[in-house]
Amino acid sequence: MVIYSISLLLIFMYALAQLNLLFNYLNAKKKITHSDTFDFKNPEEIPLVTIQLPVYNEMYVMERLLNNIATLEYPREKLEIQVLDDSTDESLQTTAIKIKQLQATGLDIQHITRTNRSGFKAGALKEGLKIAKGEYIAIFDADFLPQTNWLERTIPYFKDPEIGVVQTRWGHINKNYSILTKIQAFALDAHFTLEQVGRNSKGHFINFNGTAGAWRRTCILDAGNWEGDTLTEDLDLSYRAQLKSWKFKYLEDVETPAELPVVISAARSQQFRWNKGGAENFQKMARRVLVSKNVSLKTKIHSVLHLLNSTMFLNIFLVAILSIPMLYIKNEYEHLKVYFIVMSFFVISTVIFFVCYWHTFKSIYGGGFKQFIKYTGMFFAFFSVAMGFSLHNTIAVIEGHIGIKSDFIRTPKFNISTLKDKWKDNKYLKNNISVNVIFEGLLMCYFAFGMYSAFIVGDQGGDFGLFPFHLMLFIGFGFVFFKSLTSKA
Repeated sequence: MVIYSISLLLIFMYALAQLNLLFNYLNAKKKITHSDTFDFKNPEEIPLVTIQLPVYNEMYVMERLLNNIATLEYPREKLEIQVLDDSTDESLQTTAIKIKQLQATGLDIQHITRTNRSGFKAGALKEGLKIAKGEYIAIFDADFLPQTNWLERTIPYFKDPEIGVVQTRWGHINKNYSILTKIQAFALDAHFTLEQVGRNSKGHFINFNGTAGAWRRTCILDAGNWEGDTLTEDLDLSYRAQLKSWKFKYLEDVETPAELPVVISAARSQQFRWNKGGAENFQKMARRVLVSKNVSLKTKIHSVLHLLNSTMFLNIFLVAILSIPMLYIKNEYEHLKVYFIVMSFFVISTVIFFVCYWHTFKSIYGGGFKQFIKYTGMFFAFFSVAMGFSLHNTIAVIEGHIGIKSDFIRTPKFNISTLKDKWKDNKYLKNNISVNVIFEGLLMCYFAFGMYSAFIVGDQGGDFGLFPFHLMLFIGFGFVFFKSLTSKA
Protein backbone atom coordinates (compact mmCIF):
# COMPACT_ATOMS: atom_id res chain seq x y z
CA MET A 1 0.00 0.00 0.00
CA VAL A 2 2.88 2.37 0.82
CA ILE A 3 4.70 1.70 -2.49
CA TYR A 4 1.44 1.98 -4.42
CA SER A 5 0.52 5.27 -2.76
CA ILE A 6 3.96 6.83 -3.22
CA SER A 7 4.00 5.87 -6.90
CA LEU A 8 0.56 7.38 -7.44
CA LEU A 9 1.58 10.60 -5.68
CA LEU A 10 4.74 10.89 -7.81
CA ILE A 11 2.68 10.46 -10.98
CA PHE A 12 0.28 13.12 -9.66
CA MET A 13 3.19 15.53 -8.99
CA TYR A 14 4.42 14.97 -12.54
CA ALA A 15 0.91 15.66 -13.86
CA LEU A 16 0.78 18.93 -11.90
CA ALA A 17 4.12 19.92 -13.46
CA GLN A 18 2.63 19.18 -16.90
CA LEU A 19 -0.36 21.36 -16.01
CA ASN A 20 2.00 24.19 -15.08
CA LEU A 21 3.74 23.75 -18.44
CA LEU A 22 0.35 23.96 -20.15
CA PHE A 23 -0.31 27.36 -18.52
CA ASN A 24 3.16 28.48 -19.61
CA TYR A 25 2.49 27.21 -23.14
CA LEU A 26 -0.86 28.99 -23.45
CA ASN A 27 0.62 32.24 -22.14
CA ALA A 28 3.57 31.96 -24.54
CA LYS A 29 1.18 31.54 -27.49
CA LYS A 30 -0.42 34.90 -26.63
CA LYS A 31 2.86 36.77 -26.57
CA ILE A 32 4.73 38.11 -29.57
CA THR A 33 8.47 37.99 -28.94
CA HIS A 34 10.94 40.16 -30.77
CA SER A 35 14.45 38.72 -31.04
CA ASP A 36 17.57 40.43 -32.29
CA THR A 37 18.64 38.55 -35.43
CA PHE A 38 21.34 38.65 -38.07
CA ASP A 39 20.37 40.58 -41.19
CA PHE A 40 20.97 38.06 -43.97
CA LYS A 41 20.45 40.79 -46.56
CA ASN A 42 23.89 41.99 -45.47
CA PRO A 43 26.44 39.36 -46.63
CA GLU A 44 28.83 40.43 -43.86
CA GLU A 45 26.32 39.32 -41.21
CA ILE A 46 25.95 35.80 -42.62
CA PRO A 47 28.14 33.56 -40.43
CA LEU A 48 30.06 30.45 -41.38
CA VAL A 49 28.05 27.31 -40.56
CA THR A 50 29.10 23.67 -40.32
CA ILE A 51 26.47 20.96 -40.74
CA GLN A 52 27.34 17.70 -38.99
CA LEU A 53 25.68 14.47 -40.14
CA PRO A 54 26.56 11.68 -37.66
CA VAL A 55 25.76 8.37 -39.38
CA TYR A 56 26.33 4.66 -38.78
CA ASN A 57 25.24 1.94 -41.22
CA GLU A 58 22.44 3.99 -42.84
CA MET A 59 22.33 2.29 -46.25
CA TYR A 60 18.62 2.95 -46.87
CA VAL A 61 18.55 6.68 -46.15
CA MET A 62 22.01 8.07 -46.95
CA GLU A 63 21.26 9.15 -50.52
CA ARG A 64 18.01 10.78 -49.43
CA LEU A 65 19.82 12.59 -46.60
CA LEU A 66 22.67 13.91 -48.77
CA ASN A 67 20.36 14.98 -51.60
CA ASN A 68 18.24 16.88 -49.11
CA ILE A 69 21.17 18.60 -47.35
CA ALA A 70 22.57 19.67 -50.74
CA THR A 71 19.38 21.68 -51.39
CA LEU A 72 19.72 23.89 -48.29
CA GLU A 73 19.69 27.55 -49.21
CA TYR A 74 22.81 29.18 -47.83
CA PRO A 75 25.84 30.87 -49.43
CA ARG A 76 28.18 28.06 -50.54
CA GLU A 77 31.26 29.95 -49.33
CA LYS A 78 29.71 30.13 -45.82
CA LEU A 79 28.67 26.47 -45.59
CA GLU A 80 30.62 23.33 -44.66
CA ILE A 81 29.12 19.83 -44.41
CA GLN A 82 30.73 17.05 -42.38
CA VAL A 83 29.51 13.49 -42.92
CA LEU A 84 30.71 11.84 -39.69
CA ASP A 85 30.56 8.26 -40.92
CA ASP A 86 31.25 5.43 -38.44
CA SER A 87 29.74 2.82 -40.79
CA THR A 88 31.13 -0.71 -40.99
CA ASP A 89 29.10 -1.97 -43.96
CA GLU A 90 28.92 -1.32 -47.70
CA SER A 91 27.19 2.03 -47.10
CA LEU A 92 30.64 3.45 -46.37
CA GLN A 93 31.61 3.02 -50.03
CA THR A 94 28.31 4.16 -51.53
CA THR A 95 28.34 7.25 -49.31
CA ALA A 96 31.90 8.08 -50.44
CA ILE A 97 30.80 7.92 -54.10
CA LYS A 98 27.80 10.17 -53.47
CA ILE A 99 29.95 12.70 -51.58
CA LYS A 100 32.41 12.90 -54.50
CA GLN A 101 29.50 13.65 -56.82
CA LEU A 102 28.36 16.48 -54.53
CA GLN A 103 31.91 17.82 -54.20
CA ALA A 104 32.03 18.09 -57.99
CA THR A 105 29.12 20.55 -57.83
CA GLY A 106 31.19 22.89 -55.65
CA LEU A 107 29.64 21.89 -52.34
CA ASP A 108 32.10 21.91 -49.39
CA ILE A 109 31.30 18.44 -48.06
CA GLN A 110 33.77 16.17 -46.27
CA HIS A 111 33.59 12.44 -45.56
CA ILE A 112 35.08 11.92 -42.09
CA THR A 113 35.59 8.36 -40.86
CA ARG A 114 37.04 6.83 -37.71
CA THR A 115 38.80 3.54 -37.04
CA ASN A 116 36.65 2.93 -33.93
CA ARG A 117 33.31 4.08 -32.53
CA SER A 118 34.72 5.43 -29.28
CA GLY A 119 32.05 7.54 -27.60
CA PHE A 120 29.56 6.54 -30.32
CA LYS A 121 27.60 9.56 -31.60
CA ALA A 122 29.11 11.91 -29.01
CA GLY A 123 32.60 10.76 -30.02
CA ALA A 124 31.90 11.36 -33.71
CA LEU A 125 30.53 14.87 -33.06
CA LYS A 126 33.54 15.69 -30.88
CA GLU A 127 36.00 14.52 -33.54
CA GLY A 128 34.25 16.53 -36.22
CA LEU A 129 34.23 19.64 -34.05
CA LYS A 130 38.03 19.61 -33.86
CA ILE A 131 38.31 20.46 -37.57
CA ALA A 132 34.97 22.22 -38.15
CA LYS A 133 35.26 25.64 -39.78
CA GLY A 134 31.90 27.00 -38.68
CA GLU A 135 31.07 29.34 -35.82
CA TYR A 136 27.74 27.50 -35.58
CA ILE A 137 27.16 23.76 -35.79
CA ALA A 138 23.87 22.38 -37.17
CA ILE A 139 23.25 18.68 -36.52
CA PHE A 140 20.92 16.28 -38.34
CA ASP A 141 20.44 12.54 -37.87
CA ALA A 142 20.21 10.37 -40.98
CA ASP A 143 16.41 10.29 -41.13
CA PHE A 144 15.85 14.06 -40.93
CA LEU A 145 14.88 16.18 -43.93
CA PRO A 146 15.18 19.90 -43.11
CA GLN A 147 13.34 22.41 -45.28
CA THR A 148 15.49 24.30 -47.80
CA ASN A 149 15.27 27.53 -45.77
CA TRP A 150 16.10 25.84 -42.44
CA LEU A 151 19.41 27.64 -41.91
CA GLU A 152 17.90 30.99 -42.85
CA ARG A 153 15.17 30.51 -40.21
CA THR A 154 17.43 29.37 -37.36
CA ILE A 155 20.97 30.78 -37.59
CA PRO A 156 19.90 34.49 -37.41
CA TYR A 157 18.87 34.04 -33.74
CA PHE A 158 22.52 33.54 -32.78
CA LYS A 159 23.00 37.30 -33.03
CA ASP A 160 22.07 37.29 -29.33
CA PRO A 161 25.46 36.39 -27.80
CA GLU A 162 23.78 34.59 -24.88
CA ILE A 163 22.04 32.01 -27.08
CA GLY A 164 23.94 28.73 -27.25
CA VAL A 165 21.38 26.51 -28.99
CA VAL A 166 18.52 26.94 -31.45
CA GLN A 167 16.24 23.88 -31.51
CA THR A 168 13.38 23.20 -33.94
CA ARG A 169 10.26 21.04 -33.67
CA TRP A 170 10.32 17.53 -35.13
CA GLY A 171 7.79 16.66 -37.81
CA HIS A 172 6.88 13.18 -39.09
CA ILE A 173 7.07 12.13 -42.73
CA ASN A 174 5.35 8.78 -42.07
CA LYS A 175 2.98 9.53 -39.18
CA ASN A 176 0.01 7.82 -40.85
CA TYR A 177 1.87 4.62 -41.75
CA SER A 178 0.40 2.57 -38.86
CA ILE A 179 -1.09 2.82 -35.38
CA LEU A 180 2.46 2.47 -34.01
CA THR A 181 3.73 5.51 -35.91
CA LYS A 182 0.61 7.52 -34.99
CA ILE A 183 1.18 6.80 -31.30
CA GLN A 184 4.86 7.75 -31.50
CA ALA A 185 3.96 11.00 -33.29
CA PHE A 186 1.33 11.75 -30.65
CA ALA A 187 3.87 11.40 -27.82
CA LEU A 188 6.58 13.39 -29.61
CA ASP A 189 4.15 16.18 -30.49
CA ALA A 190 3.38 16.66 -26.79
CA HIS A 191 7.08 16.95 -26.00
CA PHE A 192 7.83 19.35 -28.86
CA THR A 193 4.95 21.69 -28.07
CA LEU A 194 3.77 21.60 -24.47
CA GLU A 195 7.07 20.66 -22.81
CA GLN A 196 9.65 22.48 -24.91
CA VAL A 197 7.65 25.72 -25.24
CA GLY A 198 6.33 25.50 -21.68
CA ARG A 199 9.83 25.28 -20.22
CA ASN A 200 11.62 27.56 -22.66
CA SER A 201 9.08 30.40 -22.35
CA LYS A 202 9.82 30.72 -18.63
CA GLY A 203 13.57 30.24 -18.86
CA HIS A 204 13.52 26.68 -17.48
CA PHE A 205 16.01 24.12 -18.78
CA ILE A 206 15.10 22.39 -22.04
CA ASN A 207 17.11 19.90 -24.07
CA PHE A 208 18.68 19.91 -27.48
CA ASN A 209 17.03 16.87 -29.05
CA GLY A 210 20.13 15.38 -30.64
CA THR A 211 19.18 16.59 -34.11
CA ALA A 212 17.30 19.32 -35.99
CA GLY A 213 19.05 22.03 -34.01
CA ALA A 214 22.16 24.19 -34.07
CA TRP A 215 24.86 24.95 -31.48
CA ARG A 216 27.19 27.88 -31.00
CA ARG A 217 30.65 26.34 -31.14
CA THR A 218 31.89 28.30 -28.11
CA CYS A 219 28.88 27.06 -26.12
CA ILE A 220 29.80 23.42 -26.78
CA LEU A 221 33.40 24.02 -25.69
CA ASP A 222 32.46 26.16 -22.69
CA ALA A 223 30.09 23.45 -21.44
CA GLY A 224 32.86 20.82 -21.60
CA ASN A 225 32.30 19.39 -25.10
CA TRP A 226 30.46 16.20 -26.03
CA GLU A 227 30.72 13.31 -23.55
CA GLY A 228 29.78 9.72 -24.30
CA ASP A 229 29.22 8.45 -20.74
CA THR A 230 25.40 8.45 -21.12
CA LEU A 231 23.12 7.19 -23.89
CA THR A 232 21.57 10.65 -24.31
CA GLU A 233 24.60 12.85 -24.93
CA ASP A 234 22.27 15.62 -26.15
CA LEU A 235 20.45 15.93 -22.80
CA ASP A 236 23.78 15.79 -20.95
CA LEU A 237 25.43 18.63 -22.90
CA SER A 238 22.20 20.66 -22.80
CA TYR A 239 22.17 20.68 -19.01
CA ARG A 240 25.87 21.42 -18.71
CA ALA A 241 25.47 24.37 -21.09
CA GLN A 242 22.46 25.80 -19.25
CA LEU A 243 24.24 25.44 -15.91
CA LYS A 244 26.86 27.73 -17.50
CA SER A 245 24.02 30.25 -18.10
CA TRP A 246 23.75 29.72 -21.87
CA LYS A 247 20.25 30.37 -23.24
CA PHE A 248 18.34 28.05 -25.56
CA LYS A 249 15.99 29.29 -28.26
CA TYR A 250 13.14 26.93 -29.17
CA LEU A 251 11.33 27.49 -32.48
CA GLU A 252 7.97 25.71 -32.49
CA ASP A 253 7.04 27.15 -35.88
CA VAL A 254 10.08 25.64 -37.64
CA GLU A 255 9.21 22.01 -38.37
CA THR A 256 11.91 19.54 -39.34
CA PRO A 257 10.40 16.30 -40.74
CA ALA A 258 11.85 12.90 -39.81
CA GLU A 259 11.06 9.21 -40.16
CA LEU A 260 9.38 7.37 -37.29
CA PRO A 261 10.31 3.71 -36.60
CA VAL A 262 7.77 1.49 -38.39
CA VAL A 263 8.74 -1.77 -36.68
CA ILE A 264 8.17 -2.30 -32.99
CA SER A 265 11.72 -3.61 -32.40
CA ALA A 266 13.11 -0.33 -33.73
CA ALA A 267 10.73 1.62 -31.48
CA ARG A 268 11.75 -0.58 -28.53
CA SER A 269 15.48 0.08 -29.04
CA GLN A 270 14.85 3.83 -29.37
CA GLN A 271 12.67 3.88 -26.26
CA PHE A 272 15.26 1.88 -24.32
CA ARG A 273 18.06 4.28 -25.23
CA TRP A 274 16.05 7.42 -24.47
CA ASN A 275 14.71 6.16 -21.14
CA LYS A 276 17.97 4.67 -19.91
CA GLY A 277 19.81 7.82 -20.99
CA GLY A 278 17.31 9.95 -19.07
CA ALA A 279 17.95 7.96 -15.88
CA GLU A 280 21.72 8.16 -16.42
CA ASN A 281 21.48 11.92 -16.77
CA PHE A 282 19.42 12.19 -13.60
CA GLN A 283 22.24 10.44 -11.76
CA LYS A 284 24.83 12.67 -13.45
CA MET A 285 23.11 16.06 -13.44
CA ALA A 286 20.44 16.27 -10.69
CA ARG A 287 22.82 17.19 -7.87
CA ARG A 288 24.61 19.77 -10.04
CA VAL A 289 21.27 21.43 -10.76
CA LEU A 290 20.12 21.40 -7.14
CA VAL A 291 23.33 22.94 -5.73
CA SER A 292 23.66 25.55 -8.50
CA LYS A 293 23.38 29.13 -7.23
CA ASN A 294 22.50 30.43 -10.72
CA VAL A 295 19.26 28.44 -11.01
CA SER A 296 15.89 29.49 -9.55
CA LEU A 297 13.93 27.14 -7.29
CA LYS A 298 11.14 26.71 -9.85
CA THR A 299 13.65 25.88 -12.59
CA LYS A 300 15.29 23.36 -10.25
CA ILE A 301 11.94 21.65 -9.63
CA HIS A 302 11.11 21.49 -13.34
CA SER A 303 14.64 20.30 -14.14
CA VAL A 304 14.51 17.43 -11.65
CA LEU A 305 11.10 16.36 -12.95
CA HIS A 306 12.43 16.68 -16.52
CA LEU A 307 15.37 14.41 -15.67
CA LEU A 308 12.93 12.01 -14.00
CA ASN A 309 10.67 11.86 -17.10
CA SER A 310 11.64 8.30 -17.92
CA THR A 311 11.37 7.22 -14.27
CA MET A 312 7.62 7.79 -14.51
CA PHE A 313 7.50 4.46 -16.37
CA LEU A 314 8.79 2.77 -13.21
CA ASN A 315 6.01 4.39 -11.17
CA ILE A 316 3.39 3.44 -13.76
CA PHE A 317 4.65 -0.15 -13.79
CA LEU A 318 4.55 -0.37 -9.97
CA VAL A 319 1.02 1.05 -9.85
CA ALA A 320 -0.08 -1.39 -12.57
CA ILE A 321 1.40 -4.50 -10.90
CA LEU A 322 0.12 -3.59 -7.44
CA SER A 323 -3.34 -2.50 -8.57
CA ILE A 324 -4.75 -6.04 -8.59
CA PRO A 325 -3.59 -6.95 -5.04
CA MET A 326 -4.90 -3.53 -3.98
CA LEU A 327 -8.29 -4.33 -5.50
CA TYR A 328 -8.55 -7.42 -3.26
CA ILE A 329 -7.22 -5.62 -0.17
CA LYS A 330 -9.75 -2.83 -0.62
CA ASN A 331 -12.66 -5.26 -0.79
CA GLU A 332 -11.49 -7.65 1.93
CA TYR A 333 -10.56 -5.15 4.64
CA GLU A 334 -13.38 -2.72 5.34
CA HIS A 335 -11.34 -0.54 7.73
CA LEU A 336 -8.74 0.17 5.03
CA LYS A 337 -11.21 1.61 2.50
CA VAL A 338 -10.55 5.15 3.68
CA TYR A 339 -6.95 4.86 2.52
CA PHE A 340 -8.00 4.15 -1.02
CA ILE A 341 -8.90 7.76 -1.64
CA VAL A 342 -5.32 7.93 -3.02
CA MET A 343 -6.57 5.93 -6.01
CA SER A 344 -8.41 9.02 -7.18
CA PHE A 345 -5.04 10.64 -7.81
CA PHE A 346 -4.55 8.43 -10.86
CA VAL A 347 -7.91 9.49 -12.30
CA ILE A 348 -7.07 13.17 -11.69
CA SER A 349 -3.61 12.68 -13.26
CA THR A 350 -5.19 11.06 -16.33
CA VAL A 351 -7.64 13.97 -16.70
CA ILE A 352 -4.74 16.46 -16.44
CA PHE A 353 -2.77 14.61 -19.14
CA PHE A 354 -5.90 14.44 -21.30
CA VAL A 355 -6.43 18.22 -21.09
CA CYS A 356 -2.74 19.04 -21.63
CA TYR A 357 -2.33 16.80 -24.65
CA TRP A 358 -5.55 18.09 -26.21
CA HIS A 359 -4.11 21.59 -26.34
CA THR A 360 -0.91 20.35 -28.00
CA PHE A 361 -2.88 18.24 -30.48
CA LYS A 362 -5.14 21.21 -31.29
CA SER A 363 -2.18 23.54 -31.86
CA ILE A 364 -0.80 21.26 -34.58
CA TYR A 365 -3.87 19.67 -36.17
CA GLY A 366 -6.64 22.15 -35.34
CA GLY A 367 -9.70 21.97 -33.11
CA GLY A 368 -13.37 21.21 -33.60
CA PHE A 369 -15.65 18.34 -32.58
CA LYS A 370 -14.38 15.84 -35.18
CA GLN A 371 -10.78 16.53 -34.23
CA PHE A 372 -11.67 16.12 -30.54
CA ILE A 373 -13.21 12.69 -31.18
CA LYS A 374 -10.15 11.71 -33.19
CA TYR A 375 -7.92 13.01 -30.39
CA THR A 376 -9.82 11.09 -27.70
CA GLY A 377 -9.27 7.82 -29.51
CA MET A 378 -5.59 8.61 -30.06
CA PHE A 379 -5.10 9.61 -26.41
CA PHE A 380 -6.39 6.32 -25.03
CA ALA A 381 -4.52 4.33 -27.68
CA PHE A 382 -1.35 6.22 -26.72
CA PHE A 383 -1.99 5.80 -22.99
CA SER A 384 -2.59 2.05 -23.39
CA VAL A 385 0.49 1.39 -25.53
CA ALA A 386 2.66 3.60 -23.29
CA MET A 387 1.64 1.38 -20.37
CA GLY A 388 2.34 -1.66 -22.55
CA PHE A 389 5.92 -0.42 -22.90
CA SER A 390 6.25 0.12 -19.14
CA LEU A 391 8.07 -3.18 -18.39
CA HIS A 392 10.56 -2.62 -21.20
CA ASN A 393 11.16 0.99 -20.19
CA THR A 394 11.30 0.19 -16.48
CA ILE A 395 14.22 -2.17 -17.12
CA ALA A 396 15.96 0.63 -19.04
CA VAL A 397 15.35 3.11 -16.21
CA ILE A 398 16.62 0.75 -13.50
CA GLU A 399 19.76 0.01 -15.52
CA GLY A 400 20.33 3.73 -15.92
CA HIS A 401 19.93 4.49 -12.23
CA ILE A 402 22.17 1.68 -10.97
CA GLY A 403 24.89 2.37 -13.53
CA ILE A 404 24.75 -0.64 -15.85
CA LYS A 405 26.48 0.48 -19.05
CA SER A 406 25.43 -0.54 -22.56
CA ASP A 407 26.36 0.34 -26.13
CA PHE A 408 24.61 3.06 -28.10
CA ILE A 409 22.20 1.00 -30.24
CA ARG A 410 21.12 3.06 -33.23
CA THR A 411 17.52 2.99 -34.38
CA PRO A 412 17.40 1.32 -37.82
CA LYS A 413 16.02 3.55 -40.58
CA PHE A 414 13.80 2.27 -43.37
CA ASN A 415 13.09 5.07 -45.86
CA ILE A 416 9.42 4.18 -45.55
CA SER A 417 6.47 6.56 -45.72
CA THR A 418 3.60 4.56 -47.26
CA LEU A 419 2.09 1.11 -46.78
CA LYS A 420 3.39 0.12 -50.22
CA ASP A 421 6.96 0.41 -48.96
CA LYS A 422 8.43 -2.84 -47.60
CA TRP A 423 10.65 -3.18 -44.55
CA LYS A 424 10.99 -6.92 -43.99
CA ASP A 425 14.15 -7.23 -46.06
CA ASN A 426 15.91 -4.51 -44.04
CA LYS A 427 19.39 -5.93 -43.31
CA TYR A 428 19.72 -4.08 -39.99
CA LEU A 429 16.79 -5.84 -38.33
CA LYS A 430 17.41 -8.75 -36.00
CA ASN A 431 15.12 -11.74 -36.04
CA ASN A 432 15.57 -12.69 -32.40
CA ILE A 433 12.76 -11.91 -29.96
CA SER A 434 13.60 -10.37 -26.59
CA VAL A 435 12.88 -12.47 -23.48
CA ASN A 436 10.97 -9.43 -22.22
CA VAL A 437 8.28 -10.22 -24.80
CA ILE A 438 7.41 -13.41 -22.90
CA PHE A 439 6.86 -11.42 -19.72
CA GLU A 440 4.77 -8.90 -21.63
CA GLY A 441 2.56 -11.77 -22.76
CA LEU A 442 2.24 -12.96 -19.15
CA LEU A 443 1.36 -9.43 -18.05
CA MET A 444 -1.38 -9.33 -20.68
CA CYS A 445 -2.86 -12.43 -19.01
CA TYR A 446 -2.30 -10.89 -15.55
CA PHE A 447 -4.41 -7.86 -16.43
CA ALA A 448 -7.06 -10.06 -18.02
CA PHE A 449 -7.27 -11.63 -14.55
CA GLY A 450 -7.54 -8.09 -13.14
CA MET A 451 -10.60 -7.45 -15.33
CA TYR A 452 -12.09 -10.78 -14.24
CA SER A 453 -11.44 -9.86 -10.61
CA ALA A 454 -13.64 -6.79 -10.94
CA PHE A 455 -16.66 -9.11 -11.17
CA ILE A 456 -15.85 -11.32 -8.18
CA VAL A 457 -14.26 -9.22 -5.43
CA GLY A 458 -16.15 -8.31 -2.27
CA ASP A 459 -19.74 -9.11 -1.48
CA GLN A 460 -21.41 -6.14 -3.16
CA GLY A 461 -21.46 -7.49 -6.71
CA GLY A 462 -17.91 -6.60 -7.69
CA ASP A 463 -15.79 -3.46 -7.92
CA PHE A 464 -15.29 -1.88 -11.35
CA GLY A 465 -13.31 1.20 -10.33
CA LEU A 466 -10.05 -0.19 -11.76
CA PHE A 467 -11.64 -2.01 -14.70
CA PRO A 468 -10.86 0.71 -17.31
CA PHE A 469 -7.26 0.84 -16.05
CA HIS A 470 -6.85 -2.93 -16.34
CA LEU A 471 -8.52 -2.92 -19.76
CA MET A 472 -6.00 -0.36 -21.06
CA LEU A 473 -3.13 -2.38 -19.57
CA PHE A 474 -4.49 -5.55 -21.17
CA ILE A 475 -4.73 -3.81 -24.57
CA GLY A 476 -1.32 -2.15 -24.17
CA PHE A 477 0.63 -5.26 -23.21
CA GLY A 478 -1.33 -7.29 -25.76
CA PHE A 479 -0.42 -4.83 -28.52
CA VAL A 480 3.28 -4.85 -27.63
CA PHE A 481 3.31 -8.64 -27.21
CA PHE A 482 1.59 -9.57 -30.49
CA LYS A 483 3.35 -6.86 -32.51
CA SER A 484 6.70 -8.13 -31.24
CA LEU A 485 5.81 -11.71 -32.18
CA THR A 486 4.35 -11.01 -35.60
CA SER A 487 7.06 -8.61 -36.78
CA LYS A 488 9.84 -10.89 -35.52
CA ALA A 489 12.09 -7.89 -35.64
